[in-house]
Amino acid sequence: MISSAIAQEVSQLHAELCSALADPTRLIILYTLAEKPHNVTELTQALDLSQPTISRHLKVLRDRNLVIGNRQGTTMLYTIADHRIIDALDILRSIMRDRIHYRANLIDEYIST
Repeated sequence: MISSAIAQEVSQLHAELCSALADPTRLIILYTLAEKPHNVTELTQALDLSQPTISRHLKVLRDRNLVIGNRQGTTMLYTIADHRIIDALDILRSIMRDRIHYRANLIDEYIST
C-alpha cells in the first residue's frame, strides 16, 4: 500500500507538471522545441515574443524538467527533455477535438429540432 506521504508527493509533482503546461505560450515553446533545438533569440523571432517573456517561460519549463539547456559557447540551446510530453499533449489535443465535435453535434441537433 502506498503511504499517504508518497501519494501526496506524487500528486504534488503531477500538479507542478500540469501547471507548467497550463500556459499557451509554454505549449507553443514546447511544440517549437520538438521540431528542433532553439536558442532564446531564435525562439523570440519564431514566436514573435520578447526575450524576457521567452526566458521567463523557459525557466518554468526548465524548473519542471521539461526542457534542457545546453551551453554552446556563449549561447544556450534548448531542447525537449523527454519527447513523450509532446505525445501527451497530442493526446490531450485529440480529446479536445473529440469534445468540440461532440458539442458541435449537440448544437446541430438542437438547431434541427
